[in-house]
Amino acid sequence: MAYVIGVDVGGTFTDAVLDDESGSVVAAKAPSTPADYSRGVLDVLELLAEQLGRPVGEMLAETHHIAHGTTSSLNALVTRQVPEVGFLTTQGHRDSIFIMNVEGRYLGRSPHELQHVLEQDKQHYLLPKRHALEVVERIDRDGEVVVALDEDAARERIRTLLADGVRAIAVSLLWSFRNPVHERRIRELVHEIDPDVYVALSSEVSPRIREFARNSTTIMSTQVGPGLRDYLTSLESGLRERGLAGPLLVMQSNGGAVAAAEAPAQAISTVGSVLTGGVVGSMALGRRLGHRNIISTDVGGTTFLVGLVVDGRPERETTTVINHHPINVPTLRVHAIGSGGGAVAWVDAGGNLRIGPESAGAVPGPASYDQGGTAPTNTDANLVLGILPERGLLGGRKALSLEKAREAIRLRVAEPLGLSVEDAAAAIHAAQNAQTGDLLRKTVVEAGYDPRTFVLYAFGGSGPAFCAAYAAHLGVEEVVVPLGAVASAFSAYGLAASDIELASELSDPAQLPVDAVRAEKNFAQLEDQVRQGLDRQGLTFESVEIHREIDMRYAMQLAEVTVPVTGGPLDQAALDEAATRFETRYAELFGPGSGFREAGVQAITYRVRGRGVLPFSPELPALPAADGPDPAAAETSRRPVHLDITRGFEDTPVYDYAALRAGHVLTGPAIVEVPTTTVVVPAGRTGTVDELGNLTLRPAASPEGA
Repeated sequence: MAYVIGVDVGGTFTDAVLDDESGSVVAAKAPSTPADYSRGVLDVLELLAEQLGRPVGEMLAETHHIAHGTTSSLNALVTRQVPEVGFLTTQGHRDSIFIMNVEGRYLGRSPHELQHVLEQDKQHYLLPKRHALEVVERIDRDGEVVVALDEDAARERIRTLLADGVRAIAVSLLWSFRNPVHERRIRELVHEIDPDVYVALSSEVSPRIREFARNSTTIMSTQVGPGLRDYLTSLESGLRERGLAGPLLVMQSNGGAVAAAEAPAQAISTVGSVLTGGVVGSMALGRRLGHRNIISTDVGGTTFLVGLVVDGRPERETTTVINHHPINVPTLRVHAIGSGGGAVAWVDAGGNLRIGPESAGAVPGPASYDQGGTAPTNTDANLVLGILPERGLLGGRKALSLEKAREAIRLRVAEPLGLSVEDAAAAIHAAQNAQTGDLLRKTVVEAGYDPRTFVLYAFGGSGPAFCAAYAAHLGVEEVVVPLGAVASAFSAYGLAASDIELASELSDPAQLPVDAVRAEKNFAQLEDQVRQGLDRQGLTFESVEIHREIDMRYAMQLAEVTVPVTGGPLDQAALDEAATRFETRYAELFGPGSGFREAGVQAITYRVRGRGVLPFSPELPALPAADGPDPAAAETSRRPVHLDITRGFEDTPVYDYAALRAGHVLTGPAIVEVPTTTVVVPAGRTGTVDELGNLTLRPAASPEGA
């Protein structure tokens, strides 16, 4: 028996999904361990082995590979819990990272802050000025060496940084993406002095034009690289000691995985790894269900995540923003807010109820965890409303205290607002749904899509409890809670379903028409890099897919649009076709007639994405068929549940998911208890179990004559 395992390390819980060759799927969830996330990974693998009834060593010995998504890189950057790093750049350009162009005033700002953009400061520096030093060298825009590297001066700068305790150095020189010779020589000099120092080069991490973004990307990659290297080394060592035979893969922001040994060199590519697992899982399930337009929603313990699959493909972007700095990372487009199950409810100075972004996390957790937490959360509200069972989470393994939940809500929300505890809990639930609905509208409607043409997938520990409400806010009629028993670990399923994906890119700005020979040379170089990278993974692929694309823009503009380029030898017709695609996509994004071809079109950055398709990907097991639509045999109890502020508490049937069969139809209000989550079917909706165990929520049919 061969297994594939996906492990998703979140801020509150660590999820895992295991799939075997026969199509059996099992899931497990364990508390995350922020002091050392690898402990939580090993804990959840033990739980998987328990469900299989096998020792963990036997399970790991028969595992084809583990695909791992980690929050460590993103959390370290967001919280600024990163080590001191050094920065070496071309003489005269050190202050680029402190000036931050005008971008430092608006990147990552809320709409309210942007109304007062001149009042925003740029005091969010990545490192102190004493750790940003200059070297004497100069390469021009054509890649020609104008001033040779002064190696003696460079050695002096390196020793200065090391003497100040720096153990990682970022190197980003002017125009290095056109000629990396000086950056590579500086790395050699660093390792001549101390071979253990971590070095990242902008020509390898971010070979794109625009100095500020290239610098910030390289510095942030250097900040998380050593920690990621140490974490993965420790984790892989622990897994090998326990018998893991196959490789450990690490998810990247682009929706594909990479071997753990390769990840630290491109550490910045892992910053969104846990954000993309759900989108990849949605694509995999969507292919089985025939859904090509999907809104992927994940409500975990800390965050609410939204991604889109349009016409069978995930929406992508080439940059992201962290702490007001641009990051050059090809990534799946995922929007996030701090509005998970552990999001803290609070009353602001104006007497308004707010949810998040602060989270109770895994430690101390919601007040109902009875681990010392006193702040009320969405989880506490759901317990008071009867949505969650008093016996606790994870099938009762995680006990909950109703008394602690009520006390936290009373002190922090009910009394300040003059409400009863029950009404305050209902207000928290309603505010959460309104907040998540707002993000959905921003993600879907403001991007120009009609939500009525989409199916919404809802997963995560808390997603199935809220999905019917936030889907109604958006106007989506069909909601799928995927995979039943593994709904809360669906992102981990996406990790297990992922393939290896690498991307190489290179800026070579030129006005169209571009010489086809020049463009083909760029693509050939990038394709060679990608194929070499795939070879280094040490895996056998079922097939290899190569995709080419170019970032284009109108001359004198900054808005670049990524367009695909036909594979094979390039000719002028293929480049003209790419330019036409650019203008079509530009009009879709910014409105008909917004383009101006007379200004000219420029090709800026060339990119090649390579996907190594793994021979073993998760299969979904079929669920036995029911004798009829009536799910009465699966009903385990009834309890008062508050799902609608206009209806209050209602006597509500509770169903055991394990007893449901394909074809069962639940009529709301109803609660479905799954070992790792709780599904809410509100009044006016039905829930139908399909052959894969998914629960699909739809509006109930109106009575005849109504």
